[in-house]
Amino acid sequence: MATVFLTHEPEMLERYYGARALAALRELAEVRINPTGCVLDADGLARHAAGCAVVVSDRQTPGFGSFFERAPDLVAFLRCAVDIRNLDVQAASRHGILCTRATPGFTVSVAEMAVGYMIDLARNISASVVAYRAGQEPAVKEGVQLRGATLGLIGYGAIARELAPLALAFGMRVVASDPHVRVEDRRVEQVGMPELLARSDFVCCLAVANDETENLLDAAAFGQMKPGSFLLNLSRGNLVDEAALARALDEGRLAGAAMDVGRAPDQRPSLALASRPDVIATPHTAGLTPAAIEHQAFDTVAQVKALLAGEVPAGAVNLEAATRLGRLRAPAAPGR
Repeated sequence: MATVFLTHEPEMLERYYGARALAALRELAEVRINPTGCVLDADGLARHAAGCAVVVSDRQTPGFGSFFERAPDLVAFLRCAVDIRNLDVQAASRHGILCTRATPGFTVSVAEMAVGYMIDLARNISASVVAYRAGQEPAVKEGVQLRGATLGLIGYGAIARELAPLALAFGMRVVASDPHVRVEDRRVEQVGMPELLARSDFVCCLAVANDETENLLDAAAFGQMKPGSFLLNLSRGNLVDEAALARALDEGRLAGAAMDVGRAPDQRPSLALASRPDVIATPHTAGLTPAAIEHQAFDTVAQVKALLAGEVPAGAVNLEAATRLGRLRAPAAPGR
């Protein structure tokens, strides 16, 4: 029976994998779980996953190149997340190890969070709550209606396609900018980035994080944004130049910002921004709903099932280099 190692420390195991998925995985293979209670480094991963054919990794645990060099029994490294930027696919490929990723089952959850952010920012909800809880009378500020306002979507992937109809249902105008995608929904106007920034009352960053989009929203971009507009970031922290965002808020160029991600550990918002009164921040929880969590966990269960059946799992990213896959296939019965 194949052995699978789960890297998840207790909080990640409970919140980002779940009992049902773990039980399903145990029906397929012997399962070992990270016993340390901490995120593993390369040495710890090599030690605790020794002898395992498959590693199922949480988003915080990197796929270290040095680990793949010390994992002679490893056949596949499965990431229970979409983001694989901290997974050294080239190193895994050199050793014939398959790498996979999960699908974005969090689209509905994140899109709903974006709507919540817009309403909160537009109506000064969080600031009022904070003041009341401190025993103070909150400032009375004029709000902004969503109906008639313009939402600009930077990136038109799965989340943006989920969010656009929600915004339209509120009576918002929706524009989108994505050089890699053609927007098919006729209710959504596709524009260039400068036009999106200039027209939008709410700018929602949903672009893919890569070298090309590093600091996509910088001082120049904030200078192009409509005065008094709001920024939402539900993608990754490295898309935003945080110093430039702070200046744009200080100068009153932006009326506020909301973020579920940032440059702090585990891609959480940075405290310097999150502690500001004109910022709403959540600790990378936009996708933290039971349906979203189970979706990605069960993706890895399905991948293990496929591997043990000698099939190519969905989400494979380096299949052409995965020369160890044959080790998992059950030997043919005698006489066949």
